[in-house]
Amino acid sequence: MTPTAITYHSNAKTLEIKFDDGVTATLTAELLRVFSPSAEVRGHSPEQSVLQTGKKHVGIDKIETIGNYAIRIMFDDGHDTGIYSWEYLRELHDQQGNYWQKYLADLKAANASRLPQIPVGHWQPPSKHE
Repeated sequence: MTPTAITYHSNAKTLEIKFDDGVTATLTAELLRVFSPSAEVRGHSPEQSVLQTGKKHVGIDKIETIGNYAIRIMFDDGHDTGIYSWEYLRELHDQQGNYWQKYLADLKAANASRLPQIPVGHWQPPSKHE
């Protein structure tokens, strides 16, 4: 199960992967980001995993192939340490519903959001003279 084509659709923020068995996977940048296989996200054990919040609008800046077994994805929020094997990408596709429901449940349990936080005090209304 090896990809024959990988295409990033920047407007939709989705990664389309065509596998050699005829399956086409469409994965959102958000799903890929929050389930990054990096130690920074997963930790070194399940207890060390870090819930990723505020990633609803995350996009992909660059994709690099790693040998003939994986890709490294560089996200526009600066995260770039995840190595996504072909098997893991296929698992994300095959189990996408389960992964997504777990993510939403974890966010709810942590009283967190998919939306990025806007720091208070950085927006000011336009002055009357403008």
